[in-house]
Amino acid sequence: MGRLRVAVVGVGHHGVFHCEKYLKIPEVELTAVVDARRERAREVARRFRSQGFDDHRRILGMVDAVSVVVPTVDHFGVAKDFLKRGVHVLLEKPMTATLREADGLIRLAKKSGALLQVGHLERFNPAVLAIRDKITTPVYIESMTLSPFSDRPLDVDVVMDVMIHDIDIILSIVNSDIAWIHAVGVPVVTDKIDIANARIQFKNGCVANVTASRVSRERMRKLRIFQPDAYFSVDHSTHQIIMCKRIPSTRKGGLHEISVEGVPCEKKDPLEEELRNFVHSIRSGAPPAVTGQDGRRALDVAFRILKALRVPLQRRAAATRSSRRH
Repeated sequence: MGRLRVAVVGVGHHGVFHCEKYLKIPEVELTAVVDARRERAREVARRFRSQGFDDHRRILGMVDAVSVVVPTVDHFGVAKDFLKRGVHVLLEKPMTATLREADGLIRLAKKSGALLQVGHLERFNPAVLAIRDKITTPVYIESMTLSPFSDRPLDVDVVMDVMIHDIDIILSIVNSDIAWIHAVGVPVVTDKIDIANARIQFKNGCVANVTASRVSRERMRKLRIFQPDAYFSVDHSTHQIIMCKRIPSTRKGGLHEISVEGVPCEKKDPLEEELRNFVHSIRSGAPPAVTGQDGRRALDVAFRILKALRVPLQRRAAATRSSRRH
């Protein structure tokens, strides 16, 4: 197999990073970049010595694979056109705007034989990879992702923007269906939910407490996982991992002691690793690390959290209207 002809569709802030990482993969040729803003497409094309287009349909037949990094509302329409032609697609998260659209893309990929991978980047975080094989029976998970407000365009709320990464990681390590979800959250700066907390109860008894904010003063991304014999504390930002493990006591009459140790973590670029996984899956025929079904499941849970969030918000709005009348 020769070099893969790859394009990036949507070369805004994040799309440009895809271009940069593809250039580091020897098996790839960055054939084209696409952006609805014609001048932006030309500018990025010049920078990466590629071809620039303002309509993704113009590159059908020119490429073997694409990264789709457009606004979520456009995910389905763009990915559909490529999957129909058998072009492999890496689709940024959230997968689609609706579950029906997600199901449609999964069916198209299966029918055409094209690979569909969803861009849940944190699956490739070195700190997450370092502990994955050590997690056996999680009983309690606490995830906290906080970031300052950004003026980048926001077409989704914090659940789809930030929390969905944590949802995907949690679903990948808890082998159980969900029993119920309780959630709270509020808009702060935008007209969408900017900070939210969700408590997810799994049928096997595991509980996950997930907090996400895009209006905090400081940046923080931490994950804590408890299981009967161990506790893991992961700092995604610094890649620092602490493992506390129960061991037999060395003292006379003692039952157990707790050993505390750091877990080594190989520092790698998550986006580059994600794109390398995409390319490897295409060339080898192996399933990607994050399949369309994985993306669909995370999307489903995110929608369930949003539904749980809307109930207290609706009650609060109704109470406000009632107080004003009186």
